[in-house]
Amino acid sequence: MDAEDRIALFLDYENLALGVRDHHGGRAFDFRPIADALAERGRVVVRRAYADWSYFDEDRRMLTRSHVELIEIPQRMGATRKNAADIKMAVDAVELAFERDYLSTFVICTGDSDFTPLVYKLRELNKRVIGVGVERSTSALLPPACDEFLYYDRLEGVEVPTTAGRRGRNGRTPAPEAPQPPEPQPVTEEPARDVDTLTVLVAQTVAGLQGGTSGEVTASGLKRTLLRKDPTFSESDYGFRTFGELLRYLAEHNVVELAEGPAKGDPEVSLPERGDQEAAFALLRSVVADLAGGGEVALSGLKDQLRRARPDFSEKKLGYRSFLQFCKAAATSGVVELRWSPDADDYRLTPRS
Repeated sequence: MDAEDRIALFLDYENLALGVRDHHGGRAFDFRPIADALAERGRVVVRRAYADWSYFDEDRRMLTRSHVELIEIPQRMGATRKNAADIKMAVDAVELAFERDYLSTFVICTGDSDFTPLVYKLRELNKRVIGVGVERSTSALLPPACDEFLYYDRLEGVEVPTTAGRRGRNGRTPAPEAPQPPEPQPVTEEPARDVDTLTVLVAQTVAGLQGGTSGEVTASGLKRTLLRKDPTFSESDYGFRTFGELLRYLAEHNVVELAEGPAKGDPEVSLPERGDQEAAFALLRSVVADLAGGGEVALSGLKDQLRRARPDFSEKKLGYRSFLQFCKAAATSGVVELRWSPDADDYRLTPRS
């Protein structure tokens, strides 16, 4: 139990409930998907929700059954109810951060950018901060401030209505459209989102970790780094159930290599030393040789020539941040010769035999 994260959960309930109602076709907010997601991340020891509960009377039972403490912020004459709830929630969070050393993680459930300073302060106090918000009502400023950000709409168990099923602002149901014959859907086992984007992200991250540290790169360390780059990152967005499943997929496609790590279930991740990289170097030498004709080739425009020969070429999939870095690696391997030409104000390449 001592190794578990102790979590304090704070819900800006009005922000969440209204966000779900406005963007989920009038549906009610469901706390259970958030509770399930946090149960996978640690032990939730504090659960508090802030609102004027006279406006959310039907939600009381749902939250009480989930052992959430309801903090009443009554509306007073001349006072702004929303600001009062925000201030009370921020004060309570900072107070607990100072008084409860065992709390390692704070979960701030809101999409309001006004809580960004609170997130910064909690991180200054060495607390991990997870944000939760409705995607279409969350400020763009809030997710990058957090260590991890979960969109409520993407949590397991949340049913997001289709656009056609949502009501308009006037509350009327749109007239049904004429039925259209269903389009045939291709059968595929590819992940749901752009795999090329995922490949570039993982390859560049592994390359950066390998270059910046002397030790091995573990799967858990890679996941933490991906979340630092993009707190909204989730392997489920690409169709994978676990991060390990994602890594095995990338290993099968020669993007990364997996080896036994320091702990069971936490493999070491590295970029392949051979395979695609050697093929890419060979492609570069072949294109340079064809274009040079016994002379030199300018670096500018060379990448387009490689893509004409192999449309799927991307140095970023191999972990290189730029095409110049890729060419320098090829020169180091003896595939080509690379030199700077002051007259041409460009790099020049020649093939090596």
